[in-house]
Amino acid sequence: MTAVTPKTLPEGIYMFEQPLLRAPNESIKRQFRASQKQVERDMGALRTNARDLSKKTGTSAQDGIAALDTMITKVNGLTKKLEDIHESKTKPNLAVLRARVDHFDELENLDENELENWEEARLNRWLVDWSLRSGYGATAKAIADDRGVQNLVDISLFEEIERIENALRSKSATEALAWCSDNKNALRKNKSTLEFELRLQEFIELARVKKEVEALTYWAKHLKPWEETHLDRMEQVTALLIMGPMTKCKRYQKLLSDTRWTLLITYFRKAIYQIHALPTEPLLYYALSAGLTSLKVHSCSEKSSFNVNCPLCDEQGLGVLAQEVPFSHHANSTIVCRLSGQIMNEDNPPMAFSNGSVYSLKALKEMADKNDGKVKCQRTGLEQDFTTLSKVFIS
Repeated sequence: MTAVTPKTLPEGIYMFEQPLLRAPNESIKRQFRASQKQVERDMGALRTNARDLSKKTGTSAQDGIAALDTMITKVNGLTKKLEDIHESKTKPNLAVLRARVDHFDELENLDENELENWEEARLNRWLVDWSLRSGYGATAKAIADDRGVQNLVDISLFEEIERIENALRSKSATEALAWCSDNKNALRKNKSTLEFELRLQEFIELARVKKEVEALTYWAKHLKPWEETHLDRMEQVTALLIMGPMTKCKRYQKLLSDTRWTLLITYFRKAIYQIHALPTEPLLYYALSAGLTSLKVHSCSEKSSFNVNCPLCDEQGLGVLAQEVPFSHHANSTIVCRLSGQIMNEDNPPMAFSNGSVYSLKALKEMADKNDGKVKCQRTGLEQDFTTLSKVFIS
């Protein structure tokens, strides 16, 4: 069996697999930065304590030992905290990343049959991904467990997404704001305005119930930092305190509409996908789109050119989805037999009827063997002897 090498693999395989490695890698990087900040904060406090202790004069030995014991306790606490983070978050993510790297490395040493198994596992991953994005978490878990792809899918990530989105549907921004706090640097790097939108919504909710004092306090504490970039919108929502929740002005009715919460879910999902390097649509959609586009040609829309082996010629199946994708671009045409669906080439040359219709030699010979040397044109019904057909040469 021929081994599959990187040179024989389509480039599309590598393109589709980028999120497979990037998602856990981004998680590990964020956990490392969080641990680094924890160490810097706690060690900074310990250095300050040690410096203060060294400057004190007249401190008894007993007080000095007690202060040192306190510092040692804090160091041990920091160590324990980092160990817990490593065991509960970093270590599992490293295991997932290792499993995905090994899964990807397998491509270099697979034969053709093993490649089919690898592609089946990929399809299972895409189905899990689609299920998770569509809200079918139980189905996604069942597929992952049954097919053994638990380490190759991001179920825990989508569980977090679902938890926060459910809170937003319940008109609570607390969980989403906590997530923003944990990912503040990444959101700032991506120039995301999710936190501002959430803060704006909390202000709107205070204005809705006419809590003017609390709203102004909230504005000064949480919205003022955004003044330079979002002053116009801040002024608009502040006017809600004057207009009131029963206003008839459409501009302010839009702010008070429940559709704002639906928009927040969209903003949140976009932000978390961007941070975890995930595409905005299921990978299954991209794969289907690419595959359908590569197969779609103008003859697919002609009933007279129906090809039994072309999935796009099936008007009840993939042909329906193919209507939404563009036609493929082929620099060199491939001639396919309308009878058998096989490619016509030097080993299976085209044969022409007297009316100009062309079919493959193998298909016509098979027909002739079953009909006493007679062959019939599928398109026009013309019947003639097999021996009278003309051979067509492809140039």
